[in-house]
Amino acid sequence: MRTLAIAAIQTTPVAHDLDATWDRFARQVRSVRATFPHVQLVVVPELMLAAEAPLLDARADWMTEAAVPIPGPLTDRIGELARETGLWLVPGSLYERADDGNVYNTAIAVSPDGEIAARYRKVFPWQPYETTTPGSEFVVFDIPGVGRAGLAICYDGSFPETVRQLAWLGAEVVIQPTLTTTRDREMELVCARANAWTNQVYVVNLNAADPAGVGQSAIVDPEGIVRQQAGPGEEILVDVLDLDTVTRVREFGSAGINRPWAQLASYGADIKLPMYGGGGFTPRP
Repeated sequence: MRTLAIAAIQTTPVAHDLDATWDRFARQVRSVRATFPHVQLVVVPELMLAAEAPLLDARADWMTEAAVPIPGPLTDRIGELARETGLWLVPGSLYERADDGNVYNTAIAVSPDGEIAARYRKVFPWQPYETTTPGSEFVVFDIPGVGRAGLAICYDGSFPETVRQLAWLGAEVVIQPTLTTTRDREMELVCARANAWTNQVYVVNLNAADPAGVGQSAIVDPEGIVRQQAGPGEEILVDVLDLDTVTRVREFGSAGINRPWAQLASYGADIKLPMYGGGGFTPRP
């Protein structure tokens, strides 16, 4: 059995206070380590360490002020915390000030050795409200002895290409930090279930708590079944994901019936996809 024990902390930053937000984050991670010693990976909401404010309190200049290089001093601190606790950390996402002069909304995965194992720039910013530069590629990373995870951020989940590509790259679980403050949260949860079912992967969709977000974080299994769903306030969702379930569901079907991923692999190459230049689905080696 390949299991991944996770703690998804539905929490809030201290708006526009980077130091206080870091202290809050580090304290919560250490508390998870002490309270749930079996946990392997901790995730917090989108832009947590950027100390982003609730939507109507946001400042136009804050993105530039909070942007940091990756790697850099902040990611060094995250790495030190990962080494101290022995945890995989997906610290939401950061405003990344890149060498090309742009600012990206970037999620990282940091290993228990303190190394950046993956860096993903949000491909689908919530336009026109978000002004970060879109990324251009999807990213997965391996957790040795467990399996492969993919990264997505918030609005990425509204585009089926995101989780389909991550699944094609071998992801068995998609970690999706989110910062949703609006009443379309229900549609995001529909997408989380659909993305999990149609690609037969786990989806961990973690939103910020009130007042930074509207909460309702969810963990969805490869058959599209919601394992856990939070309310609006601060909560922690602790779960143990059996990644062999992905293998079982893909082999025998969701509900023991439906095998969409196997069907795509069987003859998807013959399907013309004009939206993508006409080529068919390419089975993964």
